Amino acid sequence: MAAFAAAWLGIWMAQLTPVQLLLPAQIDAELHPDDWIESVVAFGVVSGIAAVFVVIAYPLTGALSDRTTSRFGRRRPWIAGGAVLFAGSLVLLGLQHELWAIGVAWVGATIGFCVMTAALTATISDQVPVEQRGVVSGWMSAPQAVGIILGLVLVTMVFTGQLTGYAVIAAALLVLAVPFLLRPDAPLAPAERARVTARGILSSLWISPRAHPDFGWTLLSRVLVSIGNALGTSLLLYFLMFGLGDPNAEDDLLVLTLIYMVFVIIASLAFGRLSDALGRRRIFVLLASALQGVAALLLAVMPSVAVAMVAAGLLGLAYGCFLSVDQALATQVLPDPAARGKDLGIMNIATAVPQSIGPLLGALAVAATGSFTLVFALGAAFAFAGAVAVSRVRGVR
Repeated sequence: MAAFAAAWLGIWMAQLTPVQLLLPAQIDAELHPDDWIESVVAFGVVSGIAAVFVVIAYPLTGALSDRTTSRFGRRRPWIAGGAVLFAGSLVLLGLQHELWAIGVAWVGATIGFCVMTAALTATISDQVPVEQRGVVSGWMSAPQAVGIILGLVLVTMVFTGQLTGYAVIAAALLVLAVPFLLRPDAPLAPAERARVTARGILSSLWISPRAHPDFGWTLLSRVLVSIGNALGTSLLLYFLMFGLGDPNAEDDLLVLTLIYMVFVIIASLAFGRLSDALGRRRIFVLLASALQGVAALLLAVMPSVAVAMVAAGLLGLAYGCFLSVDQALATQVLPDPAARGKDLGIMNIATAVPQSIGPLLGALAVAATGSFTLVFALGAAFAFAGAVAVSRVRGVR
């Protein structure tokens, strides 16, 4: 679990530090727009384009790793390859000064992220007993909060240059992935390998929600809650700078992230373990989704730095619980044990695509209204809808 958590720490640091700070700051610095909304929209478009590649990379990587017969195991080659692509693309991103080139490099980083995490999440179903999946999933979730704050501290206080910031988090990603890559990963026997054909892989990507309703409702709830979370967090720097006119936006972003981090860690570890002990998943995911909606509503109704701090704590509590328990829930609704990498890859789309689509939806809402009220109202609506969706799951308590 320590090696697993270390790998996720590097992943979240490398993915969320650019999303929260480096990438929007880089885009704004290159555009120098007369109207700040142009910068928000450009960031949203870059994120939206990356989302297209997420939809392809996640299930494809999962399906291929299910069929990999390497002597190093099914998952490790993909984890290693994804890490190298992810890190190399981040360094390349730090060298770019044109918007199109920034977009291309970010797409490369996003694909590397998908390849690495698709294989890594599949190891939960490969190696972890059902009664321990809440705890292990908590160690996937808790490092997200630590990764954000550690990444922000590194790039704002220690390594302040654009290229240096990207290079440092890329190096951390590679170093932190090593302990897990040194662990054994049972190879797939050639006789057990499903035939690899483009048609076979493409046809396997469709999972009928009518035939597998619990998988469908879990997938839908994850999409909705993740969009709500992305709306509440991905434009936070812009909200502080332009929505509140905060002269200390970067410092306050660090404070808000620290609050969020503390509650995510507490919630993901505590509720993951409690979920295992009680043998219940659905009620935890439902309550977490609803609490996230409350946090977003606070920002929509009473926008201020003080309220944002309260909302950050509530959102951290809600999303930490959701991340750990929902991941455990997802492993229990998979249609085919022999295709768990592919099926979890599809499930991971429901987390990663919203993180890319959320900034675009938020940017469009800001462009339409000139404020952030609609952004947070939409975030609340998506979270509450996610709570309704997970309540429809029947096969898992």
